[in-house]
Amino acid sequence: MSRLLPAARAAFVIAIAVFGLLLAAEWNPLQAQSRGEYVPITDAMILDPDPDDWIMWRRTLDGWGYSPLKQIDRDNVGELRLVWTRAMGAGSQQATPLVYDGVMYLPNPSDLTQAIDAVTGDLLWEHRQNVPDDIAKWVGGLETTNRSLALYGNYVFDTSADDYIYALDATTGRTAWETQIFDHTVHPARQSSGPFIANGKLISGRSCRPLAGPVSCVITAHDPTTGEHLWSTRLIPAPGEPGDETWGDVPYEERVHVGAWMVPSYDPALDLIYMGTSVTSPAPKFMLGGTRNKHLYHNSTLAISGDTGEIAWYYQHLIDHWDLDHPYERMLVETAVTPDPSEVSWINPRLQPGERRRVVTGIPGKTGVVYTLDRETGEFLWANPTINQNVINNIDGATGEVQENGEVVFTAVGQAVTACPSLSGGKNWDAGAYSPDTHLMYFSLRNTCAEQMATDQGTLYELASRRMIAPGTENLGTVRAISVETGDTVWLHEQRAASAALVATGGGLIFGGDYNGRFRAFDQETGEVLWEINLGSPHTGYPITYAVDGRQYVVASTGSAANASSMMRLTPELVPSAGNNIFVFALPD
Repeated sequence: MSRLLPAARAAFVIAIAVFGLLLAAEWNPLQAQSRGEYVPITDAMILDPDPDDWIMWRRTLDGWGYSPLKQIDRDNVGELRLVWTRAMGAGSQQATPLVYDGVMYLPNPSDLTQAIDAVTGDLLWEHRQNVPDDIAKWVGGLETTNRSLALYGNYVFDTSADDYIYALDATTGRTAWETQIFDHTVHPARQSSGPFIANGKLISGRSCRPLAGPVSCVITAHDPTTGEHLWSTRLIPAPGEPGDETWGDVPYEERVHVGAWMVPSYDPALDLIYMGTSVTSPAPKFMLGGTRNKHLYHNSTLAISGDTGEIAWYYQHLIDHWDLDHPYERMLVETAVTPDPSEVSWINPRLQPGERRRVVTGIPGKTGVVYTLDRETGEFLWANPTINQNVINNIDGATGEVQENGEVVFTAVGQAVTACPSLSGGKNWDAGAYSPDTHLMYFSLRNTCAEQMATDQGTLYELASRRMIAPGTENLGTVRAISVETGDTVWLHEQRAASAALVATGGGLIFGGDYNGRFRAFDQETGEVLWEINLGSPHTGYPITYAVDGRQYVVASTGSAANASSMMRLTPELVPSAGNNIFVFALPD
């Protein structure tokens, strides 16, 4: 259901909040928006954001995580100083701050949204969405995670743990509308990443819980003005739909947990949304009708029409028996495609060296394998492993068909295997970045393996797992720079602590942190560490950079998060604190 809140209703909500009563949401206006009249965000701004702003998850629709700002560069980055810091709300902290016209919109854990003066750090307003106290009972963890927001028109948008999508007035924090996507007690889904604007629509994915059956395993589009539902795309085909046969004789109601829980990319010229998907529940496929079934559309890249929600094409990266999800960022680049046969393992034999393609590329899943596909057709172009992995034996270059390693595919309860990487991932939600200045993409990766056993204990994935650092190294974390054109690794930074999300800048820098609390600036071309600070707690948020009144700022955020905890257990001698905080740096005035 969707409802607009007229002025009278909004005034009533505010009035009774003064008396301590709780309705649908809590709104706390601390002061007026301080940076002049709010200019609505238009489609033109979404297509070509002002360099000073960071108005969506990876700043641009193509998923680059790149800012052209260059006031802070290789020569002066060592002079960075802390400008302001704030504590954040309690819970799993994986936030992406958004900045527009000098105001930061910050998604805190536990459905708390704040507007903050981006220069001073002063709080302007905050809104806490009121969710049921027993929400964890229904969504089963990650209910406090809030990775991102969306900005469009006059509104700030988010999804809530109890399966609503809603709009807040960007200048006051008042609720403008809210729409229930699912009844969380019937079809629960984790809404850990907020919505995304594509083709003037609010696009959101989710991680659907087994209790929900296949119903909530959908990508949805809503009207950003009214909250009206526009379309849904099923991630588990229903009977009679293409892909239904790939589940064998598994009843439709028992096909569960194929989610799309990260934020997509979008090509406006093709009107295609590129979103990745996750593993099934349970993960071992012998429990789901047989190991030869593909179980679409799990662990795939989907190209979806922004207008209708129809799937234009898909590519399946892995038939997954080990919880090696593939929902992560997809980067859209136009490039010459000349994979280096001495470096790249799997290449399409039809490629003509140097031919230019519009590609979707990056490391979409936990395996740490780079995939480059034609983004108009889904044609496989090349792929290459980066970290230690033993789950893929081969990829047919002509077809893109992936051949899993039969030695680690489960066939019976009680069977144990050593799989690399672990279910925590060689890659996870910590996003990489692409710089058009170097034509390199940069990723934080982890050297992990796990002893896994197929179980029948009624757990989510039916896997028992003991994680470990991959054999042959003591370094858990890496940052790797990879050529988009050739697939060559240009530089590699290795360290004991697990590395975290990255951002690229026009100043020739890569900023990123690690789970021991260090935040660094790397030289984009060489990987040299040019600046470093100890933030005290794991770097679990997404770094960004923005500018106000000609001054550039760099943002890091720390805290506790599920994946950070599992990684930190592999380096027990590193003992950071666990404070949820945001830190903003700039050069001295």
